[in-house]
Amino acid sequence: MVAVDGAAARAAAEARRRLDGEMAPGGLWPERSPWIRDAVARLPRDAFAPERLWDWDGCAWQPVDRGSNPDRWLELLYGTAHRAAVTQVTGGLPTSSLSAQALVVDMLDSLRLEPGQRVLELGTSPSAWNAALLTHRAGPGRVTTVEVDPDLAAAGATRLKTAGLDVDVVTGDGSLGHPAGAPYDRAIATYAVDRVPWAWIEQTRPGGRLVLPWGRLGHAALAVAPDHTHATGWMQGLAQFMPDRTTTPPGTRDFATVRAHTPPSGPEQHTTRDPEHLRTDWGLLSHLRVVLPESVITTAVDHDGASAWIHDGHESWATLSSTPEGVYRAQGGPRHLADLPENA
Repeated sequence: MVAVDGAAARAAAEARRRLDGEMAPGGLWPERSPWIRDAVARLPRDAFAPERLWDWDGCAWQPVDRGSNPDRWLELLYGTAHRAAVTQVTGGLPTSSLSAQALVVDMLDSLRLEPGQRVLELGTSPSAWNAALLTHRAGPGRVTTVEVDPDLAAAGATRLKTAGLDVDVVTGDGSLGHPAGAPYDRAIATYAVDRVPWAWIEQTRPGGRLVLPWGRLGHAALAVAPDHTHATGWMQGLAQFMPDRTTTPPGTRDFATVRAHTPPSGPEQHTTRDPEHLRTDWGLLSHLRVVLPESVITTAVDHDGASAWIHDGHESWATLSSTPEGVYRAQGGPRHLADLPENA
């Protein structure tokens, strides 16, 4: 949290009101968890967000500093309830973010947190906003949050301390949880995993609840079985999440590596498939994630439109590129990944 002058404070307050006005008529404030709206009002995003956010200009991520560009900084935080604010870029790619406000609210509602319960959070981030909201509900000293990046953990701890919130911030591998504080009544992850670490279930008491992003495209709520041998539950909503940094399957290649080792199977071809669907159609993306869990889809937008890059982490790849002349596709490897959206 930082001190701001009167004009900046008024601008931030107006941005909050606009976003609240978007969420209220859209039914995005959950009726069964009225505490969340109060917590967001008392602990707003701008009070915890880093002074530097990142904005995609169509070609690369560009820094947006609160001091030099306060209007755009606020727009990145409050422009829409469904957009995350990127808080860290490493090697040209986003590696940490402040999740969209509607998504944060939805996940907190799915957690069904009660006052006095002990909470394990996986993924503090530099803002620590989610930990702050959890503490508002659970109470002082009831939340433990784990962050693998020491710099992000330190930044989050500083923001929580400045806000006067008693939260235990631990630097470590989130996939291991934090056994020293177990058992927990609730556990919540802020980054996506392909497989649920057993430590999260083991450290949550029988009958406890676990909310986590699965496969980067949605979040699930699981209840731990009375005999503590498993957890079951349902997908709660669709959204895109940052991936786990520590459990990438061994041998998995990124797009550039796959593309470098596998030549195109033929020339580029014109296609009527709009790559925008691979950016905004969450139903399609969720289906692809379930039936082809190894596929990785990345999208970007520039002045020509949306483009997509698809690969399977091994030897097949495809591109859908928007140009002034239309959309063209190319692919290589034994699997025809460019056909995935059409088949789905």
